[in-house]
Amino acid sequence: MKKTFAAVLLAGAALAANAGALESLENFIKTAKTGHADFTQVVTAPPKNGQAAKTRTSTGTFDFERPNRFRFVYRKPFEQTIVADGQTLWMHDVDLNQVTSRKQAKVLASTPAALIASAPDIETLKKDFELQALPDSGGMQWVQALPRSKEGQLASMKVGFRGDQLAALDILDSFGQRSLLTFNGMQVNGGVSADAFRFQPPQGADVVKAP
Repeated sequence: MKKTFAAVLLAGAALAANAGALESLENFIKTAKTGHADFTQVVTAPPKNGQAAKTRTSTGTFDFERPNRFRFVYRKPFEQTIVADGQTLWMHDVDLNQVTSRKQAKVLASTPAALIASAPDIETLKKDFELQALPDSGGMQWVQALPRSKEGQLASMKVGFRGDQLAALDILDSFGQRSLLTFNGMQVNGGVSADAFRFQPPQGADVVKAP
């Protein structure tokens, strides 16, 4: 069956839109040196033992300073802080008053944080992820990122943009659990203090060094 001229035009428009998603990712990595946003995270666990899938919603704030510093502060329903200071990844569970530290270089290469906050350029990112533009959906342009390493818990990830503004991350882990993060009011290149990426364990906290 021959394609109509309109079909050819539509196919070309779709390819251009998909290419635009990759351009948005590249521009974000190239131009966004720092950033701050509020976020909502919805985690959906896969059905188990015949039960329906369960969801859990969290909210908080996110800051980053490229190439290797970021901070997630979860405020609801439970308080937790995650800080990468360039050398160490800190995780502070407020309710347990417990701090876990890991060497940052060992755990961040093929993670969502590497994509949005750590990679200095698109070519570095391509060493850890296979990138593919996807069709637009939900008013956003999407790029799929598949980790080249199969050793981690990340199975796949999609990153959504509105123009060049980061809007969402859709993460699937190797256990079938999905995490959808949506970012609101993303502000880039201004208003992020260097103090945001310094972490000192609270007095009396139980500090655990993970391998």
